[in-house]
Amino acid sequence: MCPLRIVVDRLEDWHPYYPSEDLITADDFLAQDRRHRVTEASDRTTHVINLCSELDYLGTGYYVSLLAQARGQRVLPTVETLNELSRKALIDLQLDTLAPLLGELARQGSLTGDSLTLRVLFGECREPALARLARKLFERLPCPLLEARLVRRHDLWRLARLRPVRLRDLTLDEQDLFASALNRHSRQVWRTPKARRRYRFDLAILVDPGEALPPSNRSALKAFIRAGRRLGIDVSLITRRDAARLAEFDALFIRETTALDHHTYRMARLAEHEGLVVIDAPRDILRCTNKVYLHALLRARGVPAPEGVLLKRGDRRPLAERIGHLGFPLVLKVPDGAFSRGVVKVTDQTQLERESARLFEDSALLLLQEWLPTEYDWRIGVLDGQVLFASRYFMARGHWQIYDHSGARVKSGGFTTHDPAEVPPAVIKAALKATRLIGDGFYGVDLKQSGERVVVIEVNDNPNVDAGIEDAVLGRALYDRIMAVFLARMEARVRQGS
Repeated sequence: MCPLRIVVDRLEDWHPYYPSEDLITADDFLAQDRRHRVTEASDRTTHVINLCSELDYLGTGYYVSLLAQARGQRVLPTVETLNELSRKALIDLQLDTLAPLLGELARQGSLTGDSLTLRVLFGECREPALARLARKLFERLPCPLLEARLVRRHDLWRLARLRPVRLRDLTLDEQDLFASALNRHSRQVWRTPKARRRYRFDLAILVDPGEALPPSNRSALKAFIRAGRRLGIDVSLITRRDAARLAEFDALFIRETTALDHHTYRMARLAEHEGLVVIDAPRDILRCTNKVYLHALLRARGVPAPEGVLLKRGDRRPLAERIGHLGFPLVLKVPDGAFSRGVVKVTDQTQLERESARLFEDSALLLLQEWLPTEYDWRIGVLDGQVLFASRYFMARGHWQIYDHSGARVKSGGFTTHDPAEVPPAVIKAALKATRLIGDGFYGVDLKQSGERVVVIEVNDNPNVDAGIEDAVLGRALYDRIMAVFLARMEARVRQGS
């Protein structure tokens, strides 16, 4: 469990709230540099909540955030946030995407009159109708206590001012909201010392409760939580709404389908910037989600892969010339499809011209590959360069892919899971060779085997781990091994910071 420090101007400012051993004055916090060097691992991983006033450049509160960051501590707000809050132009740049939300709130009658003052406490407010706006403001500029002034000009609402609020200026009602919001934002404030000693680290698992095809089912998520806690890791489920809370944790495990132009990628980048251990790391998402990149990478490094060519939008050469020696049927893919989406089987040149014209509307490049009919695909799960599981995913009944999206409901084929020692060595060798080109993250390598030929179809970040499927051989040991990698990396981060 990482230590926590709540920094206030004066101890009297905290009198309305529950006593906390984590409380420290700004003077004492700043004086720590004069008393000793901050070298212990616990100091390096401290979370700091800066509730001081004088947050302007070179004020006392500003120096609290500045020195916290210099010591390698995670602080809220950061110096970057304070600099943005001090400049109206930077605030406007950060919040320029809020206009649609303000318009929606106005149409709903949530914004009335000609002006409105909203206080945002750890992303929460007293007005339920404005809860989304409060959360968005906090996500864009994470500062514990904010006051936003909104004005209406020419029937359009805009943000006129956004500034920090002093703790001692909160009203009685706001004090109640502040205490409960702080409790939700940073649970460790209210934990007993015994509960604090129980876990060494905090890990967040990012999920989307409404996702139709999530990477892990509910039983698997529960198994991850139990495995983490057996190893001394407190595991919590979070959603995209918790982006502003990432600094509370030591690691982020993404169990939601990833994409580049998506909150999963943005949260991975934010978590990595905050110093968290992240799986999937932004680099892995970037490299694995694009089939064009993987096609070029595998070919350049000699990894066995299907024969294929890249088609470029605007290329005026006849298609017959561009596809070269490839013969029909062929498989046409958009670069960033998932779960068999954006993948089309074409049987002749007329269909290829029609389907490529349709797919070129969304992508400048398409990948055209040979069709390799097999009864199943191998999926080899690899984490930290080691094979975790080996499954065979069979094609959906009457379909040429694992997932069939042609009907109202998505259909999928069956599966079998095997001890990796029983898998053909050529399959394991190709999977490991492919993942070494990506990194040391968590990957699912899809391969086809036809006779003696083995080819890598793609390398997926964020591979499925479902209870009853991928864990069919190892059982709970599969979850233990994944959590053990997180533990080892978090311990390494602590050692590096000491």
